[in-house]
Amino acid sequence: MKYDEAMKYIESALKFGSKLGLDRIKRLLVLMGNPERKIKCIHVAGTNGKGSVASMIGSILMDSGYKVGMFTSPHLERFSERIKVNDDEISNYDVARLITYMEPFVDRVVEEGYDHPTEFEIVTALMFQYFYEKNIDFGVIEVGLGGRLDSTNVIEPLVSVITSISYDHMAILGDTLSKIAYEKAGIIKKGGIVVSYPQKKEALDVIKKVCTQRGALLIDLSDSYINLKEYSMYCQTFDAVLNGETYENLKITLIGEHQLKNAATAIAAVRALSRRGIIIDKKHIYSGLLNARWNGRLEVMSSLPIVLLDGAHNVEGITSLKEALEKYFKYKNLILIMGILADKQVKEMCSIIMPMADSIVATTPDSNRALSADKLGRIAKSYCSDVCVCPAIEDAYKCGMDKAHRDDLVLFCGSLYMIGHVRTIMVRDFNIAKV
Repeated sequence: MKYDEAMKYIESALKFGSKLGLDRIKRLLVLMGNPERKIKCIHVAGTNGKGSVASMIGSILMDSGYKVGMFTSPHLERFSERIKVNDDEISNYDVARLITYMEPFVDRVVEEGYDHPTEFEIVTALMFQYFYEKNIDFGVIEVGLGGRLDSTNVIEPLVSVITSISYDHMAILGDTLSKIAYEKAGIIKKGGIVVSYPQKKEALDVIKKVCTQRGALLIDLSDSYINLKEYSMYCQTFDAVLNGETYENLKITLIGEHQLKNAATAIAAVRALSRRGIIIDKKHIYSGLLNARWNGRLEVMSSLPIVLLDGAHNVEGITSLKEALEKYFKYKNLILIMGILADKQVKEMCSIIMPMADSIVATTPDSNRALSADKLGRIAKSYCSDVCVCPAIEDAYKCGMDKAHRDDLVLFCGSLYMIGHVRTIMVRDFNIAKV
């Protein structure tokens, strides 16, 4: 099977939908020899910040000299971004080779009477096999959706990490923070070690209860001390006191005050590895955090004018984006180019960010779940007099950039599916390195 054929095979599984549950993935992995049992993992769940925290953890471990596998989703520009070993994306050859290897096992699962494995289950199994073959020291595994019934939840991790919990995917995960937190806490294993981002009480109570039920150790960062000292639109320096340990002058290039809490969560996670006999030196925490990157999240692509990409796709994300605009950026006019998925809290998201804009361009993300540019444009007109509707992302990009002067800020936000497309355009047009 060639790479194009392999990708068509993976994408063809989309027609089977997104069915939560572990029976199919468990059976598929048994047929493959259970590669997931042969690697050491850190498991990361949460509503927002999963990718950032995973990236920071991975960067610290790599700086410590370990061979690290990273599994994140969705990708921004290329499928291969999802599966990396020490920042090297999986090759087209390996994707094709592994899908060829896996196809008969997928067929066997169906022949045995199971539903066809989903697209994400196939990719998850591919990842486990690839990491096993690459003989990684650690895998940093990001949950796809929820946690309890997510296909990544077949591992016995060294540490389980739960990032910020808020409202998203409510039709699937539940309509209260308690219900959503229960699904996220599903990654907690009996006798495990759990690190939790500073949560709202309703979510934290659920995490504490599950930890008690399963005899898991909870490292709760609610009482952590974080002090932001210096900041710009490119980096920020801060002090932190975590579980009695002091860190002065930590520096990260990921911006937004929420990233300070994400960094604290990542530090606590790698420090928790000491309970498994794995000691991470402080110097690697400092340099690993400084080197951590996470594209498409408050990412400054250009400075004159400022062009900012942010994959804020729910109310909490948009709120963090608004706060970052007010704190980290100086500009004359805000040109907002926005595309949202229809199953999000669209009106609430728009009410937070649109009043800040001097011009709005409504577009349609590259997804069958997208809200149409026309519908978004109608909402935008209640907040701004200068509204353009451009269903095609290329047209929306050109429209937004044409409106901007040197001292303006051009913001693309609302959906990662749109952000990835825009980033590809900017890499092409501005000759920006593909990182």
